[in-house]
Amino acid sequence: MAARSCGFDSHHRHIHMGALPTKSANHGFFKEWSREMGYVFGYFIADGCISIGKGRKKNPYTFSITSKDEKHLFKIRDILKSTHKISLKNGKRTNQAHQIQIRSSVMARDLIALGASERKTYNLSKIDVPKKYFWDFVRGFFDGDGSVYIYNVNGVPQIKSNFVCASKSFIENLNTRICFYLKIPAKSVHTRKPKDNKDMIQYSIDYYVNDSEKLALCMYKNSPSIHMDRKKAVFDRWSEIKKSTRKFTKRNYPSKVGWHLNQGVVS
Repeated sequence: MAARSCGFDSHHRHIHMGALPTKSANHGFFKEWSREMGYVFGYFIADGCISIGKGRKKNPYTFSITSKDEKHLFKIRDILKSTHKISLKNGKRTNQAHQIQIRSSVMARDLIALGASERKTYNLSKIDVPKKYFWDFVRGFFDGDGSVYIYNVNGVPQIKSNFVCASKSFIENLNTRICFYLKIPAKSVHTRKPKDNKDMIQYSIDYYVNDSEKLALCMYKNSPSIHMDRKKAVFDRWSEIKKSTRKFTKRNYPSKVGWHLNQGVVS
């Protein structure tokens, strides 16, 4: 999912979520690092938002996460021990985006302490994630603002995975740390403009073939309890392709013509 502007907004419009009989959640979820916390925090950095309700003096902050994958939001809701409703964003079916909203000043303040600044889409910089939970954080961010696809160059299968973000500082720091841990050369950060918002500038980093494989091995090591199934499935399919393909390239950077032979991006 493409990055977008989302942060503290004094003109936040309250969206009626409906209600389950009792609304509850683990409001202290972001106070201590764990593999699940690292993942959800990474996903929040990609597709989350903190807003402040105008005129609400008591507990004014709302924590929310958005996804086109409703089933995945149910997984996140379970981890948060939340009973809040998952609904269509803005009540519309046009883009089929779903969201969960939890009114929680505790969550908001903990996220700010972790580095989720106001208008985080553009103002993110380096976030200090403990090494032990770094790949859980990366997997969460990848599931929110990453993509992976398999394509062919001159009949030879290739795989490409990437991350996209509107904050150059954040993605540069993420890229540096990923490449350091994978023991690969630092990747170039590319600039692009999303098709649906030509006024917005995004930054991306790409990992091809061998580097993409290394990235996947680290993101999914030790059988993580949560990941986006459709993205993991692409890496699994790639493993099967490698087993069944005799001719296989060791080149990490296929020619640009390969980009146009994309056989289905999973983002």
